[in-house]
Order: sequence, then structure tokens, then C-alpha cells
Amino acid sequence: MPHKNKNLEVCRSQIDSIDQQILDLLVERGHIVKQVTETKLAHQLPVFVPIREQKKITAFKELARERGIDPLWAEDFLRLIMGSSRQSQSEAAFPRSTQEPKHIIYIGGDGGMGKLYKRISDQTGHTTTAIDKGNWFELDQALETADMVIITVPIHMTESVIQRLQGRLPEDIILADFTSNKRDPLDHMKSIHNGPILGLHPMHGPDVENLSKQLMVACPIQFPEQSRWFVQQCELWGMRLIEVEAEKHDYVMHLVQGLRHFVALLHGSFMKHYDLNPNDILDYSSPIYRAELMMTGRIFAQSAELYADIVFSSGERRELLLKFFEHHALLAEMVKNNDRDGFIKEFEKVTDFFGSFATKALEESGYLINRLADRFA
Repeated sequence: MPHKNKNLEVCRSQIDSIDQQILDLLVERGHIVKQVTETKLAHQLPVFVPIREQKKITAFKELARERGIDPLWAEDFLRLIMGSSRQSQSEAAFPRSTQEPKHIIYIGGDGGMGKLYKRISDQTGHTTTAIDKGNWFELDQALETADMVIITVPIHMTESVIQRLQGRLPEDIILADFTSNKRDPLDHMKSIHNGPILGLHPMHGPDVENLSKQLMVACPIQFPEQSRWFVQQCELWGMRLIEVEAEKHDYVMHLVQGLRHFVALLHGSFMKHYDLNPNDILDYSSPIYRAELMMTGRIFAQSAELYADIVFSSGERRELLLKFFEHHALLAEMVKNNDRDGFIKEFEKVTDFFGSFATKALEESGYLINRLADRFA
């Protein structure tokens, strides 16, 4: 056993003491955050205020710089603390966007997204009802007092659920859905309901700790002013909101979801076919490939039906995939022909296309890679 250096032990003891003081200060900060939460609830203020957070980060980085501390490290430290604060605020209650509680029906309320939003709606003080296969018979009674119906079922079931609602909805009730493609479900909703319609796409899964900073895409279709309170409610939950037309949403999602998930299947299927065990590869992975492998593996830890619904959700999405395969075949010719020069030319064309975004991507991905390497090495 190595000889202990007395001076080193003294320094270590001082560090341990300082670490304890840091934890005590964080506890004290948490008590103040609780007071902030109570004030926000009393005045119906949102959990997440982007302007306040950005000002706080800028000031904190400057304080760090004055003290000879890396401002980027200080920003990471502060963001972790603020994230914990938002989480603690989300464990209690939420401010409400309406004076009186609204009654929201979640069809598919036993699923992951339905349970998540039902719980948060309950914490906000709204009245909620979960309708699923086992209690569909309760729907008509619930509709008598409901202000909004949100369909949270899998994509392949959405159209049939919408049809089952035909002739049952009060004229002024808001009909909404959480489907990840928007045009077809919204067209079906318009065909059975003359009242307000709101297309919604939460850009996250049911496993998030809270909704703060999560993205909600909204497509107001009919009588948008009547569903404005729910959009405002999402903002009070701390969400980021994007309002967009259904066609634009679906066009972007073909790439963001459809193509990305199929490429993950291609990656994973190739590894399986050639018995490239991910656990064996991990020990030899660069940080960037480790991140890519984890994103691929994440998909296969979830529902095959869910991703099949996403990939095969529309003819347009399948058409884009077929075009992708055709383009893939063109590039494969470079490999067959050992065309190194062709590869470089194509690479440089894509570099020109990405432009300044490539520099931004290099910076952001470098940040992620360094943090992943430090955390999981």
C-alpha cells in the first residue's frame, strides 16, 4: 500500500469539505426554488422562461470568467442545476392557462403518451378521463362535459378511432390528435367534425421526466381561437411550440422520422447479418461511433410496431424511401468501381450544400462527443 502524503491528505480533506458545502448550498437553493414554484403557481406563470434562463446563463458565464473558471464548463454546471430545478417544479403542480379547469378526454389513455399527458393535465388542475378498449362504453357519458378530445392511439388505429367518433361529438368540442403524421388524420377529423380541430405532434417519447423544453408541433385547422388555451397550456408546461401547416410538417417528418428510422434498421440488420455484436464493437469504438451506435440501439429497445407505423405511415413517406434506395444504388457504384475521385467530388458537393451548417454541426457534435466520452468512458 502506498505511503500517504500528509500534505495531500490535508488537501483532500479540504476538498471533501468544500464539496459538502456545495451540496448544502444546492439544498438551500432548492428551498428557494420551491418558493419560486409556489409564486409561479399563484400567478399562473410558466415553468420555463427562455429569456430569464438565457440572461442567467450569460451572467453566470461572466462571473465564472472573472474568477478564472472556464465559462463553458460553468454553463454546463448551471444548466444541470436549472434542469434539476425544473424537474422539482414539475413534481408538484403546474399553472393553468384557463380560469376554470377544462375536461380533457384522452382516447388511448392507457398508452405511454396518454398516461403522461393525463398525469400532467391532472397536476395542472384539469379534469381528465382516460378512454381505452376496456372502457370505451364510458365515452358518451364523458363527452357530455368534455371540452377536448385528444386521440393518442398508434398511427394505424387513428383513422378507425376517428370514424368511431362520427356523430358523437358535441359541436363545440375540440378534437385533437398526437399522431406523428398530420395531413391524413386531420382530413379524417374534418370529415366527421365541424367544430374546432387541432393537430398536435409531441416531439418526444413517453419516458421524459417532464415537458420542460420539449417540442410540441401544432397544426390549428378549424376555429383555432377555441383551442388556443391548450397551446398556451403547453407553453405553461414549459414546452417549445411550433405552429405549422400539416403539409409542411409531414414533408419534414418524412426525413426526420421515416428515413432516419429506416437507416437505423439498415444499420442494425447489417450488424445482425454479419454477427457484429454491439457489445464487442463498443470497446473499439470512437466516441462518435459510440454515440451513433447508442442511437441505433435505442430504437431497438422500443416497439417494432411503433416504428413500423412511423416508417409506413403514408405513401409519400414510402416513396421517399424508394428514392433513397435509388440514390443509395448510385453511390454504391463508387464502391464497386473503386471510384475514390468520385467519392471526393460527391463529398465536396454535399459540403457546399451544407454550408455553414456543417461548422455548426461540428461544434455541437464535438460538445456531445466530449461529454459522452467523459461520462461513459
